[in-house]
Amino acid sequence: MPSGSTLLPFGRLDGRRAFVSGGAHGIGAAIVRSFAGAGAKVVIGDLDITTASELAGQVGAAAVKLDVSDTGMVQQAMAQQGPFDIIVNNAGLDQHAFFTDTTPEDWVKLLAVNLVSALACTHAALPAMQAAGFGRIINITSEAARLGSRGGAVYSAAKGGVIAFTKSIARENARFGITANSIAPGPIRTPMLEAAVAKGGDKILHAMTDATLLRRLGEPEEVAAAARFLASDQAAYITGETIGVSGGMGVGG
Repeated sequence: MPSGSTLLPFGRLDGRRAFVSGGAHGIGAAIVRSFAGAGAKVVIGDLDITTASELAGQVGAAAVKLDVSDTGMVQQAMAQQGPFDIIVNNAGLDQHAFFTDTTPEDWVKLLAVNLVSALACTHAALPAMQAAGFGRIINITSEAARLGSRGGAVYSAAKGGVIAFTKSIARENARFGITANSIAPGPIRTPMLEAAVAKGGDKILHAMTDATLLRRLGEPEEVAAAARFLASDQAAYITGETIGVSGGMGVGG
């Protein structure tokens, strides 16, 4: 924000309208709680409308049933619920399989949920942000996008696309006062990770924690803290960046 402008108190989002896709569980739910606690009016978009509605009732948010792989449904929901000052493209889907064991149908589904949904939500939200001269776009990617993932080639490719998309949107929209950044979580204690551990056992869990410098799993609230900062006025001079919340994954050591 330019010098001399009035800033909201640090980390506050009072008066902002925020949309969080995949907000019923895990990282998305933590972001919803954090944003609502900071004063934002939050709309949760999730296929699991029962859990989304329960969370919405707890934090004073709203919920809409949303299949993020259906671009028409995404655009309709965004139009009906908006306009928004902040959007968090968080919805994600992983598949643990070697690439040769996947099918074209798998590729389409993974790309739709992990990449195309971010395009659709952003496309729907941008015109109002541009008109208002303000916007925060936060895309949840993954350290797998930067490091690759054994058994997650298509997921990694989709999340890599999210990073490239974020940088492009940042370039196109800086003149409107809109920032676009991505967050790359490492191994975070979520239902998606727990499903992977249940399938692969303790060996998978140890491999994940050993890949981080801090030798532990992250918590959804730690990702939510980064999202809340990027959504705030204090992050007005940060755009086109990818922030790792991964315990030092990929740094080495």
